[in-house]
Amino acid sequence: MATESVPQVALTQDASEDRARWKHLDTILSRRGAFTDPDDFIPGDRVIQSLEAAKVLVIGAGGLGCEILKNLALSGFKNIDVIDMDTIDVSNLNRQFLFRQSDVGSYKAEVAARFVEKRVKGVKINPYCGKIQDKDEDYYLKFNIIVCGLDSIEARRWINATLVGMVDEDNVDSLKPLIDGGTEGFRGQSRVILPTVTSCIECQLDMHAPRAAVPLCTLATIPRQPQHCIEWAHLIAWEEERKDITLDTDDTEHISWLFAKALKRAQEFNIPGVTYSMTQGVVKNIIPAIASTNAIVAASCCNEAFKIATGTNPFLGNPGANNYMMYSGDDSIYTYTFEHEKKDDCPVCGNLAKEISVKREWTLQDFLEHLAERPEAQLKKPSIRTEEKSLYYSAPPSLEEQTRPNLKRKLDELLSDGQEVGVSDPAFTIDFKFKIRFS
Repeated sequence: MATESVPQVALTQDASEDRARWKHLDTILSRRGAFTDPDDFIPGDRVIQSLEAAKVLVIGAGGLGCEILKNLALSGFKNIDVIDMDTIDVSNLNRQFLFRQSDVGSYKAEVAARFVEKRVKGVKINPYCGKIQDKDEDYYLKFNIIVCGLDSIEARRWINATLVGMVDEDNVDSLKPLIDGGTEGFRGQSRVILPTVTSCIECQLDMHAPRAAVPLCTLATIPRQPQHCIEWAHLIAWEEERKDITLDTDDTEHISWLFAKALKRAQEFNIPGVTYSMTQGVVKNIIPAIASTNAIVAASCCNEAFKIATGTNPFLGNPGANNYMMYSGDDSIYTYTFEHEKKDDCPVCGNLAKEISVKREWTLQDFLEHLAERPEAQLKKPSIRTEEKSLYYSAPPSLEEQTRPNLKRKLDELLSDGQEVGVSDPAFTIDFKFKIRFS
């Protein structure tokens, strides 16, 4: 009996120390306040247990993701998964603080998970080193909350469309709150999306300045800028000549190959300006990152996750309430929140075709370039069709060649005023519907 009493005492002492460590959470979760709903919120152990039981998915383990993982663990979340396909580069170390020099070359998700588990007692983090597209709906249905710290608009649009498509009106648990954060230099944003209920990422796409997107048909036929030549090397030449090799944008040999190809194409079309550094910038879509901005935006995202999991305060994204937070640190510090309204013509969560004004004299190629440049579309490899016929296919090569002559035809030869067209892009799981209006 004496030997058994020792671990029992130790266990009781550990539990007491653990309780003391999280006393600040008890202060928050065991109080009543002006923002708590007495019909929905019961303070005490029940709330704390719901926080510990909540299953959270973090997408991205980079600058934002490192901050988000740390914040969630220190806020009392115990059950976390993280997805990231990238490996650690030496350039990450100045702001992605979960990584060390010895970690360079290892997967971010794996290293970040182990680091946080080691530092925060009782937290379990399951890493997946791969793409979000590798997982199916059954995987995403397992989570209560999904938090994104992505640096890619395309990846945001994919997870957004997936979560909207998962919603089943007969199953309330199929609706997964999506918390999204993003930063660029001294600016950032956080937002909460309730799929099918509030405006989604596609509704809000015009809030993001689009990358200089150029449709594939322009890259393949008539490049006009040095960036077009680089994108041609990136998207077309690599696929044709090195498709068996996975492009690594951190590999100097790969970037050098793309630079040489882009430079040669630029010379063929008498386009100056292609440089090695420009090639890096275009291919990697480099966005300036600042650690303090990441910390502020991640704190906002995790604060929203905490409120959703515990019900202690209203969260961004309540229907009819503010759902978007903007942060600016360019000149002092300024934040504000506002409601971004759901759009009936959103291609993901709406059901109407979006009206688009075009000029009669535009060619089909002009129109496709316009879709690439529009903030609410940003389509890069579009295929377009009407109910009666196909106008242009970006792939496969045989159909692209067959429909290529239509690119030079004027829109009023192919379409009529008020006609609807369907546009698809291999980067997205959805089709876009536009109603053509001649200006």
